[in-house]
Amino acid sequence: MVSSPCHGPAPLLQVRDLCVAYGREPAALRVVDGVSFQLAEGEIVGLVGESGCGKSTLGAALLRLVTAPGRIVAGSIRFEGADLIGLPEAQMRKVRGRKISMIVQDALAALNPVVRVGRQVGEVVRDHIDISTDETRRLVLDTLCRVRLPRPELTARNYPHELSGGMQQRVLIGQGLILGPRLLVADEPTTALDVTIQSQILDLLLHIRDENGTAILLITHDLATVADVCDRVMVMYGGRIVEMGGVDAIFSQPKHPYTQALLAGLLPLRGEPPTQLPALAGQPPRPDDLPGGCRFHPRCPLWSRLGRPEVCVKDDPAIAYDDDRYAAACHFAHIEGSVAAETLARLEPNAGHG
Repeated sequence: MVSSPCHGPAPLLQVRDLCVAYGREPAALRVVDGVSFQLAEGEIVGLVGESGCGKSTLGAALLRLVTAPGRIVAGSIRFEGADLIGLPEAQMRKVRGRKISMIVQDALAALNPVVRVGRQVGEVVRDHIDISTDETRRLVLDTLCRVRLPRPELTARNYPHELSGGMQQRVLIGQGLILGPRLLVADEPTTALDVTIQSQILDLLLHIRDENGTAILLITHDLATVADVCDRVMVMYGGRIVEMGGVDAIFSQPKHPYTQALLAGLLPLRGEPPTQLPALAGQPPRPDDLPGGCRFHPRCPLWSRLGRPEVCVKDDPAIAYDDDRYAAACHFAHIEGSVAAETLARLEPNAGHG
């Protein structure tokens, strides 16, 4: 894959040709394959795609938390100019929590059910900073207040099961933010929460960004959320980034057929809602059964529309940059207008999402 160009000040995070594989060569299965991107300080970037496209694995890889038998087999992850892949594990433990934190999907599963909330949040402090018990307690209560938990003293004494889903999620966010990390990886932070609580959590993430300049990688299936809170979007398919760009550009003029298909399933904000929403048929490819050429071509409406050109079957499209902020990996990304519109119109209604 082609590495993304640099733009402006040095990025906070710079990922180059990152590959994560399971198994041993030559039969290793690459679930993240040649991914390159960068994040600036204070930037919120959304990472979207269907389940099984490698999003969560990519997020875990940034903290070197890929579980065995998975491992990073190629590429680099530079954070604040230092290569994280080359760091000894003892030094990497100092980065996690203090400089880079992660919020996982299932708050209740992530929290220890038999340990009080205040102690769990305080463990992050005790792992990284040598301060007194009273100072730790004050920092924990201040953090619970910052993430807008009511009555932080009472919350600190509660066990996780005594809190609502939204409060549990705020505890996880507080745990991730207590030491003021510069980068937050948020993996589906609003999953299983009702719409009102989702909105509150997203407002909280925006507040954290504005208050601290924290960069956020937001992993989500929810394109409406990305439109609301993100500065840029990365679309992932088959372990690769197939399109990236600013929110306005991606939502108004998506160039990759996969992005077009994802956006076609959104309800319009204005006008009469359709009786049926178009849906993309089929499933993302398994790592052990990747198609040749473009990984999306077996499901691609544009490939069918153009008469199934051989180049899509034989040649893997490199990600091509129009400028330093936009890129797409498609042999026919330059095709716009009527062909793209017809492509979206030909998607089969109610075919079901992967």
